[in-house]
Amino acid sequence: MQQREAIFPANRHALYQEHGYSAAIRSGDLLFVSGQVGSREDGSPEPEFSRQVELAFENLQATLAAAGCTLDDIVDVTTFHTDPENQFETIMQVKQNVFPEAPYPNWTAIGVNWLAGFDFEIKVIARIP
Repeated sequence: MQQREAIFPANRHALYQEHGYSAAIRSGDLLFVSGQVGSREDGSPEPEFSRQVELAFENLQATLAAAGCTLDDIVDVTTFHTDPENQFETIMQVKQNVFPEAPYPNWTAIGVNWLAGFDFEIKVIARIP
C-alpha cells in the first residue's frame, strides 16, 4: 500500500498546525493540495479581494513547488467563493494571468457562505513530474 507523504511550503505558517491539516499530500505521482486562501504571512485574511485571490494563487504555487510541481502540472481545480456573482470578474482576471493559454485545467467553482474569514479558496490535484 502506498504511503501518503505530507508536503508543506517553505514558508509554512501556523495555520496548518493550528487547524491540524497538511498543505498537500503526495500519493504516488499525484499531489492533492488542500484549500489555499489569500492569507498574509501571519495567517490572517488579506482584506482587498483581488489581492486575496492573487495571494491564494501565490500560496498554491509555494505548496506546488514544495512537491516539485508548477501550475502546469495541475489537472483539476476546485474553487470556493463567498459571493460568486460579484466576484466572478475579478477572479477571471486573476485566472487569466495565472493560466494565460490552453490547455486549461478542469475547473469547478462552488458558492459557499463561509470560508473562515476569507472570500476565496482554491484546491487542486496535480500530477508530480
